[in-house]
Amino acid sequence: MTPTTSQQELFRFLEDRFACAQACTECARACALRASLVDPDGTENQELVRRKGIMCAEVCDATCRVLSEQNQVDEGSIRAQVEWCRTVCLEAAHAFDRQPGAEDSAAACRACARACTDFLATLN
Repeated sequence: MTPTTSQQELFRFLEDRFACAQACTECARACALRASLVDPDGTENQELVRRKGIMCAEVCDATCRVLSEQNQVDEGSIRAQVEWCRTVCLEAAHAFDRQPGAEDSAAACRACARACTDFLATLN
């Protein structure tokens, strides 16, 4: 945000930042739950789903922390973290698509990726 940013732009930025953090939290919960339901000694695909779920939960959690840091993190770092989160969420969603019963987790991942995309649009 620049010194010439309007109050309306600032509100939009903060709303999108909050929506992104909220989506990350929901995605992290869904991914952690999905990962915990997968048998660790299951098939190769099940192991991929478990690993993707764990990674997505961790990246979403880290992204929430970055977004809550207010002015302590520069915009470039925020952008990099949110882009990484979006990428990991989409990868997890694709892995969940191949797992029966994982539709809700895939949807949470896609919603988080959309929230990340929306938030990134508010950055300069």
